[in-house]
Amino acid sequence: MVTEAARIAPEERLVNLVVALMATEQGLTKETILTSVSGYREQNEAGASKDALEKMFERDKENLRGLGVPIETIGDHADPDDLREARYRVPTAEYELPVDIAFTPAELALLNLAGGVWSESSMSAPARTGLRKIRALGIEVDEPIIGYSPRISLREPAFAPLQRAIEQGRVVEFDYLKPGDAAALRRRIRPLALVDYEARWHVYGFDLGRGAERTFLLTRICSDVQVTRASFDLAEREGAGERALAGLAEVAARQRALLEVAPGTEAALRLSRRAIPAGQGIHVPYVDVHILADELASYGPEVRVVEPADLRDRVIARLEATLARHRDGAER
Repeated sequence: MVTEAARIAPEERLVNLVVALMATEQGLTKETILTSVSGYREQNEAGASKDALEKMFERDKENLRGLGVPIETIGDHADPDDLREARYRVPTAEYELPVDIAFTPAELALLNLAGGVWSESSMSAPARTGLRKIRALGIEVDEPIIGYSPRISLREPAFAPLQRAIEQGRVVEFDYLKPGDAAALRRRIRPLALVDYEARWHVYGFDLGRGAERTFLLTRICSDVQVTRASFDLAEREGAGERALAGLAEVAARQRALLEVAPGTEAALRLSRRAIPAGQGIHVPYVDVHILADELASYGPEVRVVEPADLRDRVIARLEATLARHRDGAER
């Protein structure tokens, strides 16, 4: 018989945790989280050890912080270093609009239309149950959390099996196709962390074939992820998310594209979020030249690559290929 705990995916548990931590100003203790938040509660009721649940919670905190979710730890006021009764929360100020922002009636109508897509019905029954339990404990819950979906929608089918393999400490295998390679190569890794960088998911792990830690882009995994029976020490996961993000940031710091972007365009809006002003346009750090070339080509005439030459050539090649396809279609 499949238990309710087994049906709750790790990614749903992560979002349930975010919902709960955003729902209170004073914060939730670890004990409250493990007994009230869906994903932990079921494991607790099924007899999971307290040590196992606490390690799961610590790992989830690390994963969420790696995704940019600011989880705040509140210690004892008399002794801030004493975390035995620490409370955890996601400060809502990180997500609130400034008080001086005003909207026109037309803007409000548009926001209401968009907001209508999300409602309390978008929350799973376990998430609502968890909130009711927290309310029953006398902890005040803020209503604006309604609308957070308890499921993460992902295009990469590799995400869920990799997340489960990380939790279970299992070695995985998959085919990985690098740009320019004629065929995919089989990779066998100990997956240690999933991280989001520049709006793209990566898995960070120890590549058993190469004997070193590597980062893989999920969109380049071109086969099903096979979770093997081989296991590894769960302690290897400690700090893996931070190492992965630091490594990606280090690569991006060494690689900068100098771009000229037409103001007021989609390219200007999207690129400015990660750009550094330059004397001639903007500098955009990047990790993967192929991915950046795809993105820049999609903007068409809105952006021009000044340097590096390799990136400029790749963008031009993509634009020429698009033009050729349109010409072929028109001739037919």
